[in-house]
Amino acid sequence: MARDHKPSLRHVRIRALSATAAATAALTLGTTVLLTGPAEAAGQPRGHDVSGHQKNVDWKKAKQQGATFVHVKATESHTYRNPYFAQQYNGSRKAGIKRGAYHFALPHQSSGRAQAAFFVRNGGGWRNDGKTLPPAVDLENNPYKKINKKNKCYGLKPAQMRTWIKSFSDEVRRRTGRRPVIYTTTLWWNDCTGRSTAFGRNHALWLARYNDSPGPLPAGWSYWTIWQFNNARGSLPGDQNLFNGSHGRLSAFTRR
Repeated sequence: MARDHKPSLRHVRIRALSATAAATAALTLGTTVLLTGPAEAAGQPRGHDVSGHQKNVDWKKAKQQGATFVHVKATESHTYRNPYFAQQYNGSRKAGIKRGAYHFALPHQSSGRAQAAFFVRNGGGWRNDGKTLPPAVDLENNPYKKINKKNKCYGLKPAQMRTWIKSFSDEVRRRTGRRPVIYTTTLWWNDCTGRSTAFGRNHALWLARYNDSPGPLPAGWSYWTIWQFNNARGSLPGDQNLFNGSHGRLSAFTRR
């Protein structure tokens, strides 16, 4: 994700592998899958994600450059709030861009339930208005290893991580009526949850992989919903994303 504060956050790069198996499964389910790079994804809704690092965003310009959706960082752990959240979240909607909020999880600091409650209270809600994406949770490598002396999984064992994620998801659903989108990398998910298949059935996948194809998917998912294919090196503010489907499917995603 776009980072807010130091130490800087970098995502794990996944080895380039064929996406054929994932594509076959997704097509069986009636979804659209990219078998080539983002440059050849004509018609796919383009989006991005931003945080406090981008500060006050020029949303009119982002819209002109092709942004159709955006995720805005709202919170981290159970104490941090993005000071630019209001400008980013409300400004994107006024510009005609579908927007949603995301939470950066620090599972070693407090329970999933506590962090979900903090998130929803501070921007992580959802409305069935056709303009609001479901809330999302960012689960990835521990960016503060030098400070907290934890491993990439925050010192949690796979069973503990699965419990934390379920607790977070259940609380978000209780408060908003939606399961959170799960943002992750294939490597982190498989290592830190023990290749859990418990979440793919009812959680949309926001896959991070900086390459010309989505590559292999985390255990439990047969297709991705959002693909973060570039880390803050594109035409839109923050990280670059694609939605896996038509503009009509993107609108449906805000309502289901």
